[in-house]
Amino acid sequence: MITKKPIVAANWKMYKTPQEGVTFVIEICNLLLDKEKPTIIFCPSFTSLFHINENLPDSGIELGSQNVYFESEGAFTGETSVQMLKDCGVRYVIIGHSERRHIFNENNASLNKKLHVVLDNGLVPIFCIGETFDDRNAGYTQRILKEQLAKGLDGIKGQLIDRMVIAYEPVWAIGTGVNAEPKQVEDTHLQINELLAELYANELVKQIPILYGGSVKPENAKALIEVEGVDGFLVGGASLKLELFFKIIKIVNNNYMG
Repeated sequence: MITKKPIVAANWKMYKTPQEGVTFVIEICNLLLDKEKPTIIFCPSFTSLFHINENLPDSGIELGSQNVYFESEGAFTGETSVQMLKDCGVRYVIIGHSERRHIFNENNASLNKKLHVVLDNGLVPIFCIGETFDDRNAGYTQRILKEQLAKGLDGIKGQLIDRMVIAYEPVWAIGTGVNAEPKQVEDTHLQINELLAELYANELVKQIPILYGGSVKPENAKALIEVEGVDGFLVGGASLKLELFFKIIKIVNNNYMG
């Protein structure tokens, strides 16, 4: 039986200055000192990556980026390459977050290029997929997820798929205060596992952690982490507050079913 280690990833979006980020990470490390914990990943803005990496205690905390560009270098004003991220100590990269898809109009083709470059350079993508409220109401959830997975993972070799993380984030539950019910999450994570098994007739798919993201907070974290197929969380708003994020980490550590 494959045993996965749960993941709690903090997506800070466009919040926290570099100094605020450093202070937060040091404080959370002090709270977790000598405690058993899941894999914890902080994904701050680009401006904070270097500073947090320089000040990150030797605690096993991981650093992630919220985005990347698929070219290695060039005249691409405002973009950041994989090598730049690696030099800042980044190991994980969020790709395809719903805000990137719906606000910045990133599509499956460009996200596929990002997945390739991240995997080719030895980093771990956190590949986000999810449906809108209209998609779910129309019964299109599985169709949308299948399209996002098939086109996003196009050309990704089977031997690489256990080097990625999938994050299911229903768009209708992100920053809205609307919670996905545990049964909805269980059904959708099962669909994702089945879709991955269709795409890759490979035992390695069982090793892919599938996170849930969408208004995760201490009040619903226990019910969600106990759902079969949920291997951790991609946390937004609650990851900005020390007490809330610490509570979520403890809940995941104490209640993850594996």
